[in-house]
Amino acid sequence: MGEILLRGRELTRRWGGVVAVDRVSIELERGQVHALIGTNGAGKSTLINLLSGEFPPSAGSVELLGQDVSAWPQPRRARAGLGRSYQRNTIFPSFTVLENCRLAAQARRQRAWAWWRDANACTDTLAAAREAAARAGLADQLQYQAGLLSHGQKRQLEIAMCLATAPQVLLLDEPLAGMGAEETERMLALLAGLKAGHAILLVEHDMDAVFRIADRLTVMVNGAVIASGSPGEVRLNADVQAAYLGGGHG
Repeated sequence: MGEILLRGRELTRRWGGVVAVDRVSIELERGQVHALIGTNGAGKSTLINLLSGEFPPSAGSVELLGQDVSAWPQPRRARAGLGRSYQRNTIFPSFTVLENCRLAAQARRQRAWAWWRDANACTDTLAAAREAAARAGLADQLQYQAGLLSHGQKRQLEIAMCLATAPQVLLLDEPLAGMGAEETERMLALLAGLKAGHAILLVEHDMDAVFRIADRLTVMVNGAVIASGSPGEVRLNADVQAAYLGGGHG
């Protein structure tokens, strides 16, 4: 067993009489891509929201880097080392790639006493922004307006913005959605390059990509986990085949 960076224990989220997440436990290990799969409405995005602090669990707990953060809001968890991307683009389209990354880096390195300083004069945040963009494959697009990037490059920029906050855990919600084959290959290569220093949770519907990149899979149906294990184990699980994969991945 490697180093566990993020752990959810018996997480439950109720919305009135509806149980969106039902006693889900999950562990994210440094050096692994852990894919979370399931049909629409299975509770995947709700689980990510519980792990990231978008809203609190009805029951259960979340540990980040060995510390109970169940009561921490999302910004505090982000500053403690947790980064996430969303299903929809959350970039600033009128800003350049560098400016988007710099804003993310500033959120990590807040200096309330220096509100009067020109942001461009902060060498630390600029260096972090440039490094994050380079790691995400955008070193040659620093001065491009973000809104004019291709769809795949916008998704890369979202990950670059995560990296600019110096996370140890990455929660990525459908980063491959809407991508063509070439863009998908580029994103998979990016994720493979990032996993050595991070624990990555990947929510994704592209099953071919999932089985190529994931070291471990957790499968959810109706808010509950029905299987968790290696890709080979999940492929052969009869409950998973019946509920989700069908014959094409048996």
